[in-house]
Amino acid sequence: MTTGQTDRAHPQHLEHPQHPQHLAHPEHPARTVHAVLRLRRDATLQEAPGPGAVATGAWLLSAPAGAVALPDTTPGLLAVLTALAADDQAEDRLAPLVTAHDGEFGLLRLHMLLHKLDAAGMTERAVRLDGESIARLRQVGRGRLALPAAPAADALVKLSRFATATAEGGLLVVRAPGSALALELSPTAAALLGVLADWNSPAGAAKLSGLPDPAVSQVLRLCAAGGLLVTGGPEHDPETGERRLAQWSAADLALHSRTRGPRTVAGYGGTYPLGERFGPEPASREPFPGRRIALAVPDLDARARSEASLSEVLERRRSIREHDADAPITLEQLGELLYRSMRLRQTFTGGDGQELADRPYPSGGSVHELEVYPLITECVGAEPGLWHYAPDRHELELVAEPGPATAALVESARGSALMDSAPQVTLLVAARFGRVMWKYESVAYSLVLKHVGVLYQTLYLVGTAMGLAVCGLGGGDADEFAAASGLDRHVEGTVGELVVGSRPRTLRHSAGVPRGEEQS
Repeated sequence: MTTGQTDRAHPQHLEHPQHPQHLAHPEHPARTVHAVLRLRRDATLQEAPGPGAVATGAWLLSAPAGAVALPDTTPGLLAVLTALAADDQAEDRLAPLVTAHDGEFGLLRLHMLLHKLDAAGMTERAVRLDGESIARLRQVGRGRLALPAAPAADALVKLSRFATATAEGGLLVVRAPGSALALELSPTAAALLGVLADWNSPAGAAKLSGLPDPAVSQVLRLCAAGGLLVTGGPEHDPETGERRLAQWSAADLALHSRTRGPRTVAGYGGTYPLGERFGPEPASREPFPGRRIALAVPDLDARARSEASLSEVLERRRSIREHDADAPITLEQLGELLYRSMRLRQTFTGGDGQELADRPYPSGGSVHELEVYPLITECVGAEPGLWHYAPDRHELELVAEPGPATAALVESARGSALMDSAPQVTLLVAARFGRVMWKYESVAYSLVLKHVGVLYQTLYLVGTAMGLAVCGLGGGDADEFAAASGLDRHVEGTVGELVVGSRPRTLRHSAGVPRGEEQS
């Protein structure tokens, strides 16, 4: 049997009255609150495989995060599991199901079963108000569900500053970084988030939100279990008072936790989350319609014989923010830098049907989603403008003529590099996000950033070996690139930038890292 599926778009699923708690509240007469539980909705309960399984009461509870063996399942426990698979149940209504089949001796088994299910992350806990499910704590990844005691009525509590909320199926889903649990809030309970934006007591939160005290108390228990609640008060806030937490922004911690916590997400790695909806994107993007410049192919054997060793290049590598105005970088040099760093050496088809690529730098799964757009200000042999490097054809193709949009990009790069004048060439690194996100789940964007890092180092080392000035930038503006290129920033957007140019014979400014005598 499969557990019943709750329609998240319609959270008003009525519960059969089960020992309702009537609330004598002047503003909310005769309102009922239930703390309930059920098996997670994506779980499947079935007889365990193997001979004699039914006779010995062996059952198996399976979910995307794993499975739990349930040997020696008595008729009473099976009745409980069947009820929990079908719908929410008040915990005090489970005991009669067991005793009706197993007698009083079944109560200890029931306690042990619920403990096992919680420890395995196979349960959901919810709060119902007047039959409406207003809050539900569910598993997203793999982890234990343990409910703490409800905060005292006069305790000071607040929503964690790291909490994130998204809209899913008509509900507000709130999560804390590092937690495998998600809290679903109906519109009725969502008002609590605004109330908990600042320190408040459960009693005060109930008054401000218009919810009964017992309902607020139970929802706060779910918040605490999901890592969403901070206690202590403004003078003792660990998220702002302790360095280990104060140094993190909510966005950074969420990205770190999501990409480095496989137990906290539903899918991690090469799960092909979009494989059934979309086909994979080709290894090379469609050509731009503008004019093209064929680039010369360098003699790599000759370079290998004449250039410094890898160790020497590594030791000489540095960020240089000056360009030689009297002898600008040439088109031949730019083409060689791109060829040795970015060219498409070959393509091949992976076992999943995706066209994969081989380039000089590594890429997770050989997807190679990065593209380079040289923004040329001054380069002998090439006109200014925004160009795209076609790694499969070793060509430059014009994307946009010089104008206000490209000027904004040049100025941003100059300011980021702390240069006195415009850089000769700015290499705008963009990602075709669909190449990665078609295959990878949870880690897709972090993979893009890793690829940017190895491309930076490749461009640095090749540029250093060639005697060029290379400087990676720490930030850029994806909107400016979208305006200049006309590309949708969600389909293909910038994720890194470097400035490249001819290296002056003598550096007028320090390269930033003290190394004794400056190299000329």
